[in-house]
Amino acid sequence: MSESSVAAGIGADAVAASPPPAPPMVQASNVSKAFGDVVAVSDVSFSVGSGVTALLGPNGAGKSTLFRMLCGLTPATSGSVRVLGRETRTDRDIRGRIGLVPQQESVFDRLDALAFVVLAARTHGVTDPVDTARRFLREVELDPDDGRPVTAYSKGMRQRVKLAAALVNNPSVLILDEPLNGLDPVQRRRMIELFHQLADEGRCLLVSSHVLDEVARMGSEVLVIAQGRLVARGDYRDLRDLMDDRPHRVRVVSDHPRRLAAALVADGLVNSVALSGDSLVIDTDDIDRFGRAVAPLASGLGARLDALAPLDDDLESVFRYLVERR
Repeated sequence: MSESSVAAGIGADAVAASPPPAPPMVQASNVSKAFGDVVAVSDVSFSVGSGVTALLGPNGAGKSTLFRMLCGLTPATSGSVRVLGRETRTDRDIRGRIGLVPQQESVFDRLDALAFVVLAARTHGVTDPVDTARRFLREVELDPDDGRPVTAYSKGMRQRVKLAAALVNNPSVLILDEPLNGLDPVQRRRMIELFHQLADEGRCLLVSSHVLDEVARMGSEVLVIAQGRLVARGDYRDLRDLMDDRPHRVRVVSDHPRRLAAALVADGLVNSVALSGDSLVIDTDDIDRFGRAVAPLASGLGARLDALAPLDDDLESVFRYLVERR
């Protein structure tokens, strides 16, 4: 047998032996949900596997309704949702493999954190509910011996209590609805680190947010939902590039606005400038270049920069832009 034949044979065996792609852990197929004449979710389809997937959308976009359908808490008007290949609305066992952190403050006000998480563990039939509850409270950096009622906790602490309660059944799929609301920057960083740790264990995490910077830190895979529709999907960097295709408007406040305006135009950093008192409103096609250049330019002119704020980089404008492109 020739050397090339041997190599070809090895290649064929390797292809034949390669494992098939893993089935999706969460799948929505043309799913819609209407409440009377109001359509909250409209014909949404996607599938995701293990890892962290961010669901990005403004308040009222349909994120929570979609999550409730994925957990089997409300039926779809049309289409279907599956978790681990099974229908969550009709399959009771599969719901036991899902952990949910709802956006609502669904905690029992008179219970302390340990009692609340123990109750969640007992609901799931966990063998040793007290030890399990203590372990997951420590996992989210809360003291299981803190006897204060949950109502005495800060918003960020209550969010972590809910996460601990969602973990007690060792879920394969975690659905987290705005879990970073109320957390300070350090808590957010630690929580995101925990999300990635859980994902590294082979779990699927769907995490919703309306804050673009949070999504950038959570993971590269992003689903964008607006007005109940899935309007974009992909790597975060691709999504960022898509949003950067549009012109950007920025308000600049300076003690020498006219001098700064003339220099910005002369250097080709802006498309247009409008003056109003000590403020400039500029439009630019290259927001990154403008951002890098404006401070050194002002310094060279002896002009002070008192404020620099995007006027159209809020999520509502981004979603409007994405919807219009469809």
